[in-house]
Formats: sequence, C-alpha cells, structure tokens
Amino acid sequence: MRDRHDYVDLIDVPDSYNGPRLQFPLTCTDIDLLLEAFKEQQVLHAHYVLEVLFETKKVLKQMPNFTHVQTSPSKELTICGDLHGKLDDLFMIFYKNGLPSESNPYVFNGDFVDRGKYSIEILMILCVSFLVYPNDLHLNRGNHEDFMMNLRYGFTKEILHKYKLHGKKILQILEELYAWLPIGTIVDNEILVIHGGISETTDLNLLHRVERNKMKSVLIPPMETNQDYDTDSKHNKVGVTFNAHGRIKTNGSPIEHLPKHEWEQIIDILWSDPRGKNGCFPNTGRGAGCYFGPDVTSKILNKYQLKMLIRSHECKPEGYEICHDGKVVTIFSASNYYEEGSNRGAYIKLCSGTAPRFFQYQVTKATCFQPLRQRVYTMESSAIKILKERVISRKSDLTRAFQLQDHRKSGKLSLSQWAFCMENILSLNLPWRSLSSNLVNIDKNGNVEYMSSFQNIHIEKPVQEAHSTLVETLYRYRSDLEIIFNAIDTDHSGLISMEEFRAMWKLFSSHYNVLIDDSQVNKLANVMDLNKDGSIDFHEFLKAFYVVHRYEGLMKPDVTNLVYTQMRASLRLPVNS
Repeated sequence: MRDRHDYVDLIDVPDSYNGPRLQFPLTCTDIDLLLEAFKEQQVLHAHYVLEVLFETKKVLKQMPNFTHVQTSPSKELTICGDLHGKLDDLFMIFYKNGLPSESNPYVFNGDFVDRGKYSIEILMILCVSFLVYPNDLHLNRGNHEDFMMNLRYGFTKEILHKYKLHGKKILQILEELYAWLPIGTIVDNEILVIHGGISETTDLNLLHRVERNKMKSVLIPPMETNQDYDTDSKHNKVGVTFNAHGRIKTNGSPIEHLPKHEWEQIIDILWSDPRGKNGCFPNTGRGAGCYFGPDVTSKILNKYQLKMLIRSHECKPEGYEICHDGKVVTIFSASNYYEEGSNRGAYIKLCSGTAPRFFQYQVTKATCFQPLRQRVYTMESSAIKILKERVISRKSDLTRAFQLQDHRKSGKLSLSQWAFCMENILSLNLPWRSLSSNLVNIDKNGNVEYMSSFQNIHIEKPVQEAHSTLVETLYRYRSDLEIIFNAIDTDHSGLISMEEFRAMWKLFSSHYNVLIDDSQVNKLANVMDLNKDGSIDFHEFLKAFYVVHRYEGLMKPDVTNLVYTQMRASLRLPVNS
C-alpha cells in the first residue's frame, strides 16, 4: 500500500507552474478547468495527478464489482467504448452529448489508455469527473487498464515522457488503481455492460464476489511467480521470466493472486469476442479469453434474466455493431483508430423501456462523410500493409519453404503450393487464395512468382553486416524484447549495458526457442554502441529495425470485409483494443 504523504504531500507545485490548479474537494469547476487546459495542451502537475489518483482509488475501494444503475426518461444513460488516448474523441462526445452531471450520467467501458498520445489527459478527465459525480459517472475496467499492457502499448512511455521526475510514482499508483476498477455495470437489472464478453462458464454470482483488487495483470497468471531468472547474472534488476505461453512472471514484491478459476472468469469478461459460430472456443487472435457464439449469449443472458450484453473491445467501421439476434452490441468510441478515415466512433444512450439509440461521429472533418465502403477499404489497406510486414519478417523461412516446393527451380509455384507455404510458416489461418492478388504476381497460367511475396518492402538494416535471419528475428520479436527490457530497466533510463543486453537475449532466446548464434547478437550490439561507452540506447536499437514500403500501391477491391475481419484477428491488429 502506497503512503499518500510520500507521493503527494512531498511534491510541491512551484509558483512558476502555469497549468490548471485543482481545488480539493473537487467541483464541476475543476472539470471545466481541466478541459480548457488540455485543449491548450497544458500538462497537469504531478502533484495534482497523484492526488487525483489517490482520491479516485479511495472511492473505488468502496464500490462493488458491478455497479447497478437505473435509468428513466429524465435520466438517460450514455455508454462509451474504447477511447485509447484519443482526447479529441472525448471532447467530441462531451460537445455532442454534454458534460457528465447528475442528470447526464455516463459509463466509460474500459480501455481509456494506450495507443493514443493523450491517455493521461483522458484518465484525469474521467477520474476528476468521477470524483465530482461518483454516482453518475461509472468506470469499467478494460483489458488495457493493466500495467503490463501499458508497458507494451504506450501509456508507460507517455507517463515517463510527460512526468520525467515523478513518472515512476504515478505508474505505481496506477497499478493499484486499475485493480480497484469495477469489472462491469448492470443497467435497469436487464443490460450487462462489460468490456470484452462472456464464455459458457461465466458465473455472474461468482464475479460479484471475487476480490477484484487481486487481479493485477493478465500477463501475471495465478501461482506462477518464481525466482528462476538471474541465478547466473548480477545485472537483472527485477527478475523477469516467462511461462510456456510467453506471459511474464516476476519475482519482485509478493503478488496476491486470485484462485485460478476466478482469474479465468475475469479474463473472459475483459478479453472475449462474439462470433457468429455457436459454441465457445479459444480466442486465438488475442491469446486470452474466448470466442463466444449466439447460443452462449442466450444461455448466459437467460440464466441471469438479462436481455442484452453491451461490450466494447473491437473497432467497428460504423463505431458500433449489433449481433447475436440483437442481444450483443459492440460500442467503440475512438474514431480514425487505425488511420485517418478508417472508422467512426459512437456512443449509446439507454432509457428503460426503449431501444438503445446510437450516435456516431468522426473527428477528422475531411473524412467524416466517407461512405462505409471507403472506410472499410481504408481499414483493409491498413491490414494488408501490416500483413506484408509479417511476411517480410519471415522472409528467410518462407524463401526456404518456397524453394523446397519448387522442384524445377522455375521461381514459380501453383497457387495451392504458395498458399500451403504461407500458412505453414506464418500460421495465421488466413484465406491465402483470396489474398493472393494483393500480395503476389500471378502469371497467365495462374502460377505464383513466389519471390514477389517480398516485392516493394524490406526491413532496413541498421548495419549491412547484420545477418538477414537475425534482422528478421529482431524485427519479428521487437515488442517482446521491449517488454523484457522495460521490466529490467527499472530506472527507465532507456540505456542498457552490453552485459544486460546479452542477459536479456539469453532469457529471450531460451524461452522462445530462437536459434540465433550469440556471436551475431554480440557483433550487432557492439556496432550499435556508437560512442563505445559500453551501453546502447535500446529503444533506438529497436527503432533501427523498421520496414520500408517502397510502393504504397492501391489494394485491389476484391478483398472483402470478411477477409479483413479474419486478418484483423489473426494479425492481432489493434483489435486488441
């Protein structure tokens, strides 16, 4: 438990600070003050950030796992989905729908942070509004309200950039605050609002009772902390290792765990996605939660006498989507999520006895009137670009597979042979035949020129001496390497010693079974030590491996939305919202 005195009272706000000054207890005036300051891109002082977080955590600790809300014609409820650090979307919602108040209640359904540039601003607006209207603004936990997810998807970097002196303290309090966020809202005793979804074993009675504060991270499963790492290295600062699924385990301060079956219950409601196929099966796209079908929805809703499930977690071209015979609604509030023009944002208004009403918007003026077909096309183009990056990251393996099939050494394969090689190496479960026209050249006889799989794209080498296999491996696993590095780099200096780098690589290669000669890694690290001081800027090291798209060609129009949906799941695009 953090001591408020050490985190707030010892941090003074200097007279020279010209940003917003909050007055506790907070009032609606402070909400207005914060909104105006953030519109001017001012940064809230760390003293106020920490005080807001401490006060928010104190109130959250008194709340149940599920907040129960009643609506009426004079008090409609607005539900917003993922915002992911996109402050302009929050401003748009407030402009169109009004600020939170006793007569204008809101539910924000998780994933406030990560990916976007203004996550701390969104979090401060929501927390201050929650403190002013604790009975009328409701915050549900999403899968990104997770300190380990923040390491990977940007919020940790944002905090440390904006709050260089006190950023670490802010991150420590956030870790505790996340764990106290409610895991759902029940509206009018008939609508369940959770971030992800359900499974065939979802037990709402159990979920009402679990000690949610013990759920620290999806990446730290129950009963799997240990001290395996660092038995032969003096440079590991926190002791990080991985289980068989690549999930981080830590031997730092003791972590209280939920029982495994309770942990799995929470994972399901934070991470799951609906699908049209009946049944419940593993969510291979995300690596957590499940895919649940219409039969599972009916079963769980009927069991608990509910009529509808409202969830977020997935970007939709129109900002919302209705499925499972109208019983499941997805709401997503971050417009232009993949890139400009890719999707609208939306929110829902609920009133007892009436059907949900949907409101759409798009922040970028130039794209707000694009038709659905154009927005889907933009999303598909983005997916094809990311798919090509996945292909180039396995160029060496794919080339060997192609050549093994090419018995005549003609440089060509049948479409079936090419598709077999692509799936065998990439294991993405994609319709390669349908995608072939967007990825390769096909001759008049229908044969694939297989080396065209890599045309117009390559991974830039930081040094020409680097082996292609090593470059591809580093590019393919750069996010995983960055997680290990961030956990080891406890002072957040961004610098890593050569010995730390070797220890990190040893850990990574052993758990991922990556067979790269250590001498290659040492040689590359030595070259990247530009000033020869025995350390390298690891983030710059990772940035040195980037994909160059030499030609941004237009995608052919025969890639359907169905294909895109499959790609999005298999590629783990920011569907992991």
